[in-house]
Amino acid sequence: MRVIRKWVMMTDTKSNKPMNRIFSGIQPTGNLHLGNYLGAIRNWVMLQDSFESIYCVVDLHAITVPQDPEMLRASTREVAASLIAAGISTERSILFNQSCVPQHAELAWIFNCTARLGWLNRMTQFKEKAGKNRENATVGLYAYPNLMAADILVYRATHVPVGEDQKQHLELTRDIAQAFNSFYQKDVFPLPEPQIFGSATRVMSLRNGSAKMSKSDPSDYARINMTDDADMIAQKIRKAKTDADALPSEKAGLVGRPEAENLVGIYAALADREVDSVLQEFGGRGFADFKPVLADLAVAQLSPMGQKMRELMENPADIDAILADGAARAAAIARPLMAEVRDIVGFLGTSTDH
Repeated sequence: MRVIRKWVMMTDTKSNKPMNRIFSGIQPTGNLHLGNYLGAIRNWVMLQDSFESIYCVVDLHAITVPQDPEMLRASTREVAASLIAAGISTERSILFNQSCVPQHAELAWIFNCTARLGWLNRMTQFKEKAGKNRENATVGLYAYPNLMAADILVYRATHVPVGEDQKQHLELTRDIAQAFNSFYQKDVFPLPEPQIFGSATRVMSLRNGSAKMSKSDPSDYARINMTDDADMIAQKIRKAKTDADALPSEKAGLVGRPEAENLVGIYAALADREVDSVLQEFGGRGFADFKPVLADLAVAQLSPMGQKMRELMENPADIDAILADGAARAAAIARPLMAEVRDIVGFLGTSTDH
């Protein structure tokens, strides 16, 4: 009952629309790492304290590029386990996989008929992902910003946590919402606001401080995986690339030292401190002193999550049950919205999804 009261309190009783609802999705790519945790997931956990939180493993988005079906199922479970292990509460928040709520796809089609080609042509991520092979890219890859808009608006989300690379998609979501409302002269969708975190940390490769930490890096020592145990975390930090100089006492001294900047930034993020504060403590000391302290901190923060995640992964049926429960709760919100939209658009009858 406590969860239900929270959701009611955050709803405008006159319009029956949410006042403080956040939505975010994550690709089921599997093998999540420290960069995913510090860049996004940790902030999602904090958002649960002040927002109605809806978190989605976006498996519909995943198939815009070829996927092995068994790998997709496994990755969906792994990402869900990662989120739960990191602190996403399946009681305080809704966690589900996108394909189990058909209203996402239904609203996306309506938005395909609302958005303009010119809007999608401006989307820089399609150009980056399609590359020189643009003519062979799928329609889904081209139109997936419309599905992203549907993901957000099917719950009338008021806020969306975004990084710099997603701001353009949120602007498109706002354009689509405004265009739909204007065309049908109905105040159906809110214009969601970006939720930007100053504390979101850009984590770089442990082997190359100028490249983002990535699961696609051929060296496993370039990243700290969320499944790594304590010994592996410590070993990777000990082997992380550094330079021969001592740490500076102020931030300006990190300029031109990407590996040093990366390790200091990771320490500051895990310790919830400012970089300047860390440098005041460790300035003048070498990495032989700093790395063991960083390793101890990383092990203390991350290894319990890895342990919990591994335990969850041993019981895939439990993860499936959690996602199914989340999908039912998400659909209970999406279904009335879609009924309203279908009526506004002029569709005869009701959706077959009851």
